Amino acid sequence: MRQSFLFTKTRHEVPTGEVAKNAQLLLQGGYIYKNMAGVYSFLPLGLRVIDRVTTIIREEMNAIGGQEMFMPSLQDPALWKQTDRWSDEIVDVWFKTNLQAGGEVGLAWTHEEVVTDILSKYIASYKDLPVFPYHIQTKFRNEMRAKSGIMRTREFWMKDLYSFSATEEQHNEFYEACALAYERIFERVGIGKQTYRTFASGGAFTKFSHEFQTLADAGEDIVYVAEDKNVAVNEEVLAEADLSELGVTKDELVKRKSIEVGNIFSLGTKFSEAIGATFKDEQGKNQPVIMGSYGIGPARVMGTVVDLWADEKGIVWPKSISPFQIHLVALNTDDSEIVDWANGVYATLQKQGYDVLFDDRDARAGEKFADSDLMGLPIRVVVSKKAKTAGVFEVVDRISQETHHLDETALYNFLRS
Repeated sequence: MRQSFLFTKTRHEVPTGEVAKNAQLLLQGGYIYKNMAGVYSFLPLGLRVIDRVTTIIREEMNAIGGQEMFMPSLQDPALWKQTDRWSDEIVDVWFKTNLQAGGEVGLAWTHEEVVTDILSKYIASYKDLPVFPYHIQTKFRNEMRAKSGIMRTREFWMKDLYSFSATEEQHNEFYEACALAYERIFERVGIGKQTYRTFASGGAFTKFSHEFQTLADAGEDIVYVAEDKNVAVNEEVLAEADLSELGVTKDELVKRKSIEVGNIFSLGTKFSEAIGATFKDEQGKNQPVIMGSYGIGPARVMGTVVDLWADEKGIVWPKSISPFQIHLVALNTDDSEIVDWANGVYATLQKQGYDVLFDDRDARAGEKFADSDLMGLPIRVVVSKKAKTAGVFEVVDRISQETHHLDETALYNFLRS
């Protein structure tokens, strides 16, 4: 993409009314637009990051047997009344509205009821199990106070996968497989070293669960961590947790702030019994399906990466989820010879398969460099009159902060390394 064609613009003043670093930098960098409290648009650059994140999630879910589908946001109250989760007194995050033709509907804040109803029509025998449907879709939660930028919003994407198993053994096997897949996801997006599988409350779903909590000063959660043993416990359940089962003592745990980037729940038969999702076992007896629920918020992951990786100059994207691999910055754009050379480099990089954002704007060098630092693409390649005279490109590694001066052959070798 040529940056001159990009309708979004950077801004270097800090947005008013935003205290979260992720929101400040993403707004400044032209990745998101704030429509109102708790509601953001993801602009072309921001959507490219989300697409990179969801691609990684899909790959890891498909690798453990996940089957992608898509379920509606509009919800039938009758289904939710079967599980006693329609009442606002029991679930306080509903958005509800009236149909013009009469009747009330809700906007989905999760999809256990819907997926259980669907699967109940396709599961008849133990031979049909296990099965692991998932989707990546918009959720709505009527948060009393949306905060923390894109990490706690009223409308957001969620990858939610649901496991349907015939036995506890089947369920436990997948539960562990999904936990390991989550660890791979967080490693691939660049937050694996700071992210812990954390013993936690089940909230509206079940008594206990596991959260994936990323240690961060900007976090709104509190966890207790034994880093050397890779053990973490959410503050909410610390008093209830059997620490001996986790292999730690209370003295080994250190209090830290954290961001929840994912969660996994064992649901048992709560939803299958209420909705009637049963199967015939090997003896021909009807049994309720054993279920689990597994969620990741792609935008929450994106915001967490920004909070952890950013430096004093702006965003720093890991290569795995950067909107573009290379920021090609052309200086001296009043010189036709330099412009032709820069266009040739841009074409060559594209032919070699690189995703390139080409800053071809007629702007000062300082402005271009400041914008490039703020936007945070991992590699910056500078084309200029000075570089052409010297026969080298200035190449800046945004992650390591190292600067290299490379001729054309060395540049392409560097990019391939």
